[in-house]
Amino acid sequence: MTDPLPLSGQTALVTGAARRVGAQIARTLHAAGANIMIHCHRSLAEAQRLAAQLEQARAGSAAVSVTDLRDTAALPGLIAGTCDRFGALDLLINNASSFYPTPIGQITLAQWNDLIGTNLQAPLFLAQAAAPELRRRGGSLLNIVDIHGLRPLREHAVYSAAKAGLIMLTRALARELAPQVRVNAIAPGAVLWPEQGLDEARRDRIRAQTPLQRPGSPEDIARAVLFFATQAPFVTGQVLAVDGGRSIGW
Repeated sequence: MTDPLPLSGQTALVTGAARRVGAQIARTLHAAGANIMIHCHRSLAEAQRLAAQLEQARAGSAAVSVTDLRDTAALPGLIAGTCDRFGALDLLINNASSFYPTPIGQITLAQWNDLIGTNLQAPLFLAQAAAPELRRRGGSLLNIVDIHGLRPLREHAVYSAAKAGLIMLTRALARELAPQVRVNAIAPGAVLWPEQGLDEARRDRIRAQTPLQRPGSPEDIARAVLFFATQAPFVTGQVLAVDGGRSIGW
């Protein structure tokens, strides 16, 4: 019989968890029994609403931490704060991400620092800060990457490079942190449309390039996270595309 609460007694830190995919990951892990530290930067109101919902379901099981992930000096405090609040850290989900176009000829240093900072630098330094506790707990680390880390997206050179770096970081950390810690990645395809800048014609082209002919959902990503967290004890260093087949179809 399947355990309905396989993460009972465990704690997960989910970055960028106030909205969209991150919020669904937080809800799914919480439903599996985990305590959740909801990280946010600018979406405090949404994070607080999510925490209140999770607390209503199970008192003492959710909290919010506001941190600018580009501030590397603040990242050990995010890990320490999670451990102080819940007594441990078992699962780190590097989900937070900046995403916008950077056409060649128009790229600025500020854009580079932002996209590399959120998508690659922060996951590295969070993993470094969390490593001792994850080793102690025999925990797991999951990076949310992108299929465009393997096949670049036009006019998104910096973002694509950052996600490519995060894929390699996933593999490097899997070797560095073994055998105590498993490190894997999930590469979404079209799961949620960007909130701006993607017209219907472009959406139609993406659907046509996807063998399943439709976008996915945040639940698809959250289920993959739960699989790695609870049902993959002999899996590390892997990248799972959750993309409706787009990475083989375009």
